[in-house]
Amino acid sequence: MRPDIIVIGGGTVGAAIAYGLASRREKVLLLDGDDGDFRAARANFGLVWLQGKGLGMPAYQALTHDSIARWSGFRDVLETGTGIGLHYQQDGGLAFCLGEDAFEERRLELTRLHNQFAGGEPDWEMLDRPSLERLMPKVTFGPRISGASFGRRDGHCNPLRLLAALHGSILRHGGAIQHKARVERIEPVGRDFQLFLDGETLVASRIVIAAGLGSPALARQLGLDVPVRPERGQVLVTERLAPFLPLPASGLRQTEEGTVMIGATKDHSGFDASTTTQASAWLSRKTVDIVPALAGARLVRHWAGLRIMTPDGYPIYTQSETHPGAFVALCHSGVTLAAFHAEALAEAIAAGSLPDTLSPFHQSRFDVPQAA
Repeated sequence: MRPDIIVIGGGTVGAAIAYGLASRREKVLLLDGDDGDFRAARANFGLVWLQGKGLGMPAYQALTHDSIARWSGFRDVLETGTGIGLHYQQDGGLAFCLGEDAFEERRLELTRLHNQFAGGEPDWEMLDRPSLERLMPKVTFGPRISGASFGRRDGHCNPLRLLAALHGSILRHGGAIQHKARVERIEPVGRDFQLFLDGETLVASRIVIAAGLGSPALARQLGLDVPVRPERGQVLVTERLAPFLPLPASGLRQTEEGTVMIGATKDHSGFDASTTTQASAWLSRKTVDIVPALAGARLVRHWAGLRIMTPDGYPIYTQSETHPGAFVALCHSGVTLAAFHAEALAEAIAAGSLPDTLSPFHQSRFDVPQAA
């Protein structure tokens, strides 16, 4: 059966969009790659995060607010439909500060962000060390910890369970998923698009390119220049420990299984997704500075993944002007924005055009003339 729309990219972004389209009774085919692809989900930390996001880009701040407001309902529908628990918790999240200067810098940054969003009650507060210790009585912090920022609306989930639930929900709503499907070429034919895979040709009247780092090469074939670069993130995971971290933190969270995730680096190493001993040492030192007792924990895993980064770090949502019906969706916050992608973005794509509220995310914002 010919699909109404093909989504290229079976990661969290593409799967959320495909699920949203399928739930709107679109005939969707999701093309998933293979294990050789540079999957950002390999190093996903699982944060559903608001604090600190969007400085200099109010539209992104608003987008993140919108997605997090949708997340609980989004979770409930996915869990009810699939029986897969996402382990989503929204009890707040922390960003630790090492030293008084860092504490003040964090306060000023969040204040600027709050003022940028036109006031109202802040959704964060600064906790000095005594307040932090009262909040987390099972943790003995290192002497350099001066406090933390606490985001009331922050949370975390299991990103692998999220992806499994999205894939399961696509199938449940009548969509299809094709694995090990690498699109080599796209050709517009009349009002349709022909997708050439290895030994196979697919046709649809609409397509969504959500293939992460593979998106620019495909988008160029449809007159779209979407600048994206890889950024390597490396993560450490400890053995299972008795529960002691009740809240997730930026770079440190305890999972529902008891393991502690430690991350993450920001390495500019091109398309090299290997791990390094330098990163392991740096992450270990940083963690022991925060929670000295973790020095005795055994590390059981060290992995790396490549983030999808635009020049300003914010998403790209666009539709081809020369080939209507072809959309591109790129971001590095696939978990946080999953509810928005499955609901508002999927609805707009199903309707055939993106709303004006997404115009700040058009790639034309990078078309800045160079000085002579």
